[in-house]
Amino acid sequence: MSERYPDVRVQFDGNDVAIPNGLILRFFMHRSHQEIAPAVARALDVYTQAIRPGTLAWYPDSEGDWQRLDAIAWERTRRGMLESPSFFVTLIDRPDAAVKFQFDYGGISLEVPGLLDDPRRTCIATFSLPVEFLEQRGPGHVRELALQLATCLPFHSGYASLCFDMFCPLADVARQLYKLCFRYPGMDMLDYRVSWDIGTRVPGAYWLTFLSNPVLGELGGVDGLRARLTSPGTTVQALDGERAVVTLGQWPEAGDLEAGKDLPAYRALARVLEPWLYHCDPQAFVHYDFSSADRLRWERRFLD
Repeated sequence: MSERYPDVRVQFDGNDVAIPNGLILRFFMHRSHQEIAPAVARALDVYTQAIRPGTLAWYPDSEGDWQRLDAIAWERTRRGMLESPSFFVTLIDRPDAAVKFQFDYGGISLEVPGLLDDPRRTCIATFSLPVEFLEQRGPGHVRELALQLATCLPFHSGYASLCFDMFCPLADVARQLYKLCFRYPGMDMLDYRVSWDIGTRVPGAYWLTFLSNPVLGELGGVDGLRARLTSPGTTVQALDGERAVVTLGQWPEAGDLEAGKDLPAYRALARVLEPWLYHCDPQAFVHYDFSSADRLRWERRFLD
């Protein structure tokens, strides 16, 4: 494995267990699902073609048990996505702990929200890749895939990042990963709850950071943003529809504070985006030993 990624190991049941690194492409859309459903379907097509049709082969049924995604189930999934007022789906390549490719989507209705929905809740689409895909295809290929997805989706914000999977069902393993996320600031926590109230704010500074209005306009558009970001290797590219993507170097980086790798380009972008950065509701965040104060410290890891 490349030295770009941490060799993360945790203790479980008396054994030293390696935690694989991943990469996610994620987009937040503060719109109703029915408005964007065709766009999400197109993005899913782009993703499945990129990873090879048939790779996504399993889905959870109503009881949470994994079922084969055969032709009938695939057609039912697409029809539900296009016709339902709200829609939630997870598709994976294999039904065990060795999942490498995964598509997750949560589509909500702004017109008829759930009883507990915040008005700032967004639709969220996440496309997961193993780092082996990044190594084999190269960062240019992965960046192009992210741009193709962005072209499909009417996002307000989005990003591509190395990640830890924070949905490990084992509490002790999750606690160990939470501690490691402070050492490796470039590793995302993969927390879906951000979509509950992010609205049009920005989730953070990442290898690829996608921006749209109103934030991009308040930054002075592409030219204004470009003028503020001068770190070596940082680029700002205009996209269609008054949108942009900021790229921090050729490869995504995990960083390592113990080795003095504090990712200065990421810190520079975070400072520019600070007024628009998302911070979770401290009253709503409860997860294992990761307190709301720890969560805020992690959200501000490139600022403090």
